[in-house]
This record gives sequence, C-alpha cells and structure tokens, in this order.
Amino acid sequence: MQVKEILNQKGRDIYSVQPDETVYKAIEKMAEYNIGALLVMESGKLTGIVSERDYRNKVILKGRTSKTTAVKEIMTEEVIRVTSSDTVNLCMQLMTDKKIRHLPVVDEEKVVGVISIGDVVKTVIAKQKVEINSLRDYIGGGYPG
Repeated sequence: MQVKEILNQKGRDIYSVQPDETVYKAIEKMAEYNIGALLVMESGKLTGIVSERDYRNKVILKGRTSKTTAVKEIMTEEVIRVTSSDTVNLCMQLMTDKKIRHLPVVDEEKVVGVISIGDVVKTVIAKQKVEINSLRDYIGGGYPG
C-alpha cells in the first residue's frame, strides 16, 4: 500500500504555522485541530516541523515561555519526509527508526499532506483484517470431504 492511499482515505488537510509565530500560537492551533504537530511553512515552502515534543523539550524544560518564543527557535529544521508513492512499510520503518510520529508528504517540492503514526497503524490493521478474512474464507471454503 502506498502513502497516497492513506491520504485519499484521511484527507489532505495541511495544518501549518509560520516560523515567526509564537510557540503559544502553535500550541493553540494544535489544540484546536487536536493534532500533535504542525508543519512550519514560509512562502509556501516547508521549512520545519514543530511538535508537542519540541514544546516539552525546548520550551518547558528549558524555562522559556511559549508567548515569547518563536516557532523557528524550537522547530526541527531537518524534516524527514516521504512522497505519495512511498510505501506504508517505509513510513513505519522511518517512524520507528527516527522515533517520530508525523511525516510530511512532499511531491515535487510541494506538500500534499501529512500522515501520523496513527494513520499508519490504522492502515496496517485494516490490511491485516482483510488478509485474515481472506484466509478464513479460503480455509473454511468448504472442500467436499
């Protein structure tokens, strides 16, 4: 299964924040959309990603305040990304190896969506259910005996 199939099911909404916005504004957006990370976009280009983990590690634990700290000060600049034609297995491997929960989907320098670990797990479980049901049907298919 490819990433584009996940995006076709879940949608291609992209939630973002500008690098100069405050961390407080970013956290507000995450709460509003009930998400754990925002893409950091500037002039239509992906420049980073900011997550709840960034907030915890780079604001709270460093004694900073979210209302005076800019997103660009805490965002992850080296964003691991995938394309819509990459496989779900690759996404699972990247997320596990890199210990990340969100992957921007970028095709030809344009962000076309974001997938989360929850999206990947849901997809894998759905695929396994189909395979299990197919095997049950095959085994229980009633050979004349």
